[in-house]
This record gives sequence, structure tokens and C-alpha cells, in this order.
Amino acid sequence: MEKMDQLPDVLHFVGVGGIGMSALAQMAASLGCRTSGSDRALFSPENARIMNALRMQGVKLYAQDGSRYADAPPPAALVYSTAIEEDNPDFLKAPSGIPRLHRSEAMRLLVETCAIPVAAVAGSCGKTTVSAWLAESLDRLGISPTLISGGLANHFIRDGFAGNYARGCGPLCVLEADESDKSLLNYTADHAIVLNIGTDHYSKAELAEVFRSFLRKTRKSAVLEDKVLEMLGPECVEHLEVALFSTDPAVPETLHGRKVFRVTDYAVSPEGVSARIDGVRFRLPAPGLHNAANAAAVTASLFLLGCDRAKIREAVESFSGVWRRFDFAGRNENGTAVYDDYAHNVEKIASCMKSARELCPGRVLFVFQPHGYGPLGFMRKELYPALEEAMGPEDLFGFLPVYYAGGTTSFQPKAEEVADEYARRHPGRYRYFPDRTSVREFVNTNLGSSDFVVVMGARDNSLSDWARELGGSLPSGRK
Repeated sequence: MEKMDQLPDVLHFVGVGGIGMSALAQMAASLGCRTSGSDRALFSPENARIMNALRMQGVKLYAQDGSRYADAPPPAALVYSTAIEEDNPDFLKAPSGIPRLHRSEAMRLLVETCAIPVAAVAGSCGKTTVSAWLAESLDRLGISPTLISGGLANHFIRDGFAGNYARGCGPLCVLEADESDKSLLNYTADHAIVLNIGTDHYSKAELAEVFRSFLRKTRKSAVLEDKVLEMLGPECVEHLEVALFSTDPAVPETLHGRKVFRVTDYAVSPEGVSARIDGVRFRLPAPGLHNAANAAAVTASLFLLGCDRAKIREAVESFSGVWRRFDFAGRNENGTAVYDDYAHNVEKIASCMKSARELCPGRVLFVFQPHGYGPLGFMRKELYPALEEAMGPEDLFGFLPVYYAGGTTSFQPKAEEVADEYARRHPGRYRYFPDRTSVREFVNTNLGSSDFVVVMGARDNSLSDWARELGGSLPSGRK
């Protein structure tokens, strides 16, 4: 990875259609860089919303075949992510001497060019939602933030922007900090939010050390879940102003001398979802105790950032949500409700499932498309007990084939192998669907108006369109 002192004026993003890369490309263009990008899924219909936004922001798009280098001026640097392999045509055909910038290094340079403080949202689960929620709340409070997110925040889908980037005019940049490749250690935050430490890319012990290093570098303040502070130890945040949040009603109002924003009295009723946060009743935009925890993290962050406490609740309650976070996708001809969610690791899948169970009067079919062979293998052991805890007695869990996005040579384990293993442990509860057509046939034959289907998986944007097809809100075969 190259280190640079200032942002190059001509940038080419390899894999520009990725949710994080497209945010940075929009930001580079908005800051006046001559910006281009390539993607092997450039013409895939499910990526149209991001590609169209990039074009509208002045990003010139190319097929991922090295054709960018036929146009002048040549890139001053190539921006790439960890998912880009060395045999990528844009690497192989690049003129000699063009430096490469890892995505995190490009983010550092872009943020430094903006010259405003950074609030970085980290954690194994919820960081996309919380970064969007915090940015929208700040915007509603009159503090127009810049946002760099790994999801499409509904509030910021406007003026030709896709929703994963928004250029504000206020004195703060809210960004989603990625621990998957430890790239969050390549820049320094002024304010940090660490939501949780779960099972995703590394062991919890290794992730804990990553977050300790991240917090030691943070300059001003931090918001942490109480369990995170206990796991990391208070020493790594001694130099910071700290607030905590917790869903444990038994936690005291202060812990290690730090104020705790406690979630209590969580409830789902015909009138909606609500919880008390620090003693104040909040209406919540979506079900799930994890969403109440997210609201508490946002509330604590706004408190530390000095926002008017009398106005915080209204701003938090007004959250518009993020695309593919428990989105209602319609009802099929049987009246079966279909939901679409980005859940892809153990904790996110379990949280999504528990949210569905809170709302569903009948049985739920959970359909999961793993987002890579490596991630499926990593979660294989811990996923099963989490599913057993989250599912109702009549619920079913189905695996689709692994979505392959590159980056592995093993192609193991296959989804059908994991499904068979789980089915042997609990017959009748788990099954493998070889394709999406077989899911539709099962749903039409076996589920009714009191039942739900929940589609889960990351990276593959076509899942959202497919969920809408299942739910009858998008005709089959259309995108």
C-alpha cells in the first residue's frame, strides 16, 4: 500500500461498484478530482442505482479490462480494496509506475482534504445503520455532516447521490469504519463508536486487539457498548471522554465512572416499537432489541457531540432507515409477507431472525445466501446454535448456493454441505435450495397469509430485486 501526503488529482477506482468504493469515488468527484472507475459487474441491472449515481457525479465508468488507460490523462493512482486480486486486468495492464492506494488510505486522504473532524462508527454489527442514523440525526439537528457509509441511507438518496455518500457543509464527517481487513487502523478518528465485538472476520480476541488499537489512536471521545468496555478494558479509553450504552437493565447508571445510556422497557405493540433510553421513551423505526441498542448508541453519541438534549429524541425517532435493513418487499398471491435484509454474519442473522419472530404470527422461512466460501466456513460452527436459539418451533432455514465474488481458491465449504450437516443435527428444520426457482415453488406450495419469508445475504444486490419478485412488488424477470 502506498503512502501519500496529499490526494492525487486523477484517481481510478478498481471495483468502483462496491458499496464502500462507490462512496469514496463520489467523494473524490465532489472534491474536484478527475475520477474514473471500473467494475466487472458494470452492466448488471441490480447495480444500476449505484452506477447511475456515479455517472451523475461525473465519475467515468469503464469495463474492467484495462481500457481506462487508453484515455488521457492517465490515473495518478489506482484505488483498490482487499477483494481485488493481483490478476485483475486493471492491475496487469496499468502503465509502469502508477501507485496503488488501498481504499482505507484513499479514505484518509479524502477526509484530510475535507479538513473536518471524523466520527468513525465501528463494530461487528450495526455500523452501517448507526453511521446512517447518526448522520441523519445530525442533519435534522442542523449540523450538515459528510457521510461515508457501507449502505444506502434513505435520507441521503437525493440530488443524484446513491445514499452511501453525502457531502455536508457542517464540521463533521461520519464514516463507517471497516474492521474486516483492519483498515480502520490506517486513519485516526476524533470520535469513535464501537458497537459490539462479534463473530465475523476474526476471532473475538483478535478483533478486541484491533479495536483497542483503534481507540488508543482516537483523539477526543468514544461511545461503547458496556460489554465492549469490559472486554477491552477501560485503559484504552482513559484519554477520552466516554459514554456507554447497554441493553442490560441491571447495569448501573455509571460504570467505571462513565455515564450509561440504558435501554429498558423494550416493547412491540400494535402502536409500534418503543423503548426507554436513559429513562426517556423513544419510538423506534424497526423491531428488534438490537435496533433499540443502535438508537441508544446514536443518542449517546449526540450527547457527547454536544447536541441539544431537548431535541435529540425527535431527531433519533425520525430515522428513515437504510436500504436492505429488514425492508418489506411485498406479499405474494398467498398473502405471505416477504422481507429483505443484508444480514450475513452470525449476530446479524440472529438479530434479523428475532425481529421477524416478533412480528410474524405464523411460521417463517429464512433464506440465506452466503456471501463467500471463506465467510461461510468461518461462521459454520457458531451459526448453528445461534439459529437454534432464534427460530420458532415451526420455522425453517434454507441455504442458497454461495455467492462467489472472488478472492478464494478453495471453494469450500459448499452451502449444501452445511445445510446437510445442520439437517442431520435437527431433521426437518434445515434444507438446501439449489436455486431461487425452487424457493419460489416451496413458498407458493407451503406458506400462507400468516407466514413470512425473510431473504438474507450480502454483496449480491440482485437479492433485493428477487425479494420484491417473491413479494409480488416487482414482476418476475424484471429489475
